[in-house]
Amino acid sequence: MKKVLAGALIALASVLIYKSCSSERNDRATLRENSMLIQQELKKVSKLIVTEGHFSEVYNYKDSKKLFGDLVTADKKALVVVNAEVTVGYDLSQVEYEMDEAQKTVHITRIPPAEIKINPDFEYYDVTADYLNPFSAEDYNAIKRSVNASLLKKVAVSSLKSNAENRLISELSRIYVLTNSLGWTLVHNQKTVDAPSEFIAPLKD
Repeated sequence: MKKVLAGALIALASVLIYKSCSSERNDRATLRENSMLIQQELKKVSKLIVTEGHFSEVYNYKDSKKLFGDLVTADKKALVVVNAEVTVGYDLSQVEYEMDEAQKTVHITRIPPAEIKINPDFEYYDVTADYLNPFSAEDYNAIKRSVNASLLKKVAVSSLKSNAENRLISELSRIYVLTNSLGWTLVHNQKTVDAPSEFIAPLKD
């Protein structure tokens, strides 16, 4: 009777050990599968997203030069009309992340800043200059710098940049949805992301 009981206990222990090992292997397989799914999703969003817009600028350029003390003033001026195509883009192939399978956590360590590209078309009107103060390459460069600086300010407060941010958030939300559905934790800027909208605040810092 004792031998039968001992045999039964050994058999039961063997079954429990087998089930435990099998369960552990299944858990590891599931964890690895989930990890691969997340990496595949990260690859899907690794693309360039671009928002395009058009801006116009009218710029009055004036420059005066004093000559012979204050006896002579040489003036030059120009009316400049600028039509510019502007793009705001995010290269999501530059998103950097780390995966911690043991803690089932994805750390987004870097989201690339927006890339703003301005392609202006300059048209010059009413260009007048004194013989003693002619237009030079530096004048045209100064006009371009001033116009670009003005356009950057317009872009910063326009819907173009916010639309680009919204598209960025939409792409990043796919990562959040997947990690959340798999029971993983998504972290950005060392903070747990509990909703897609929480990606927005760090981008505006």
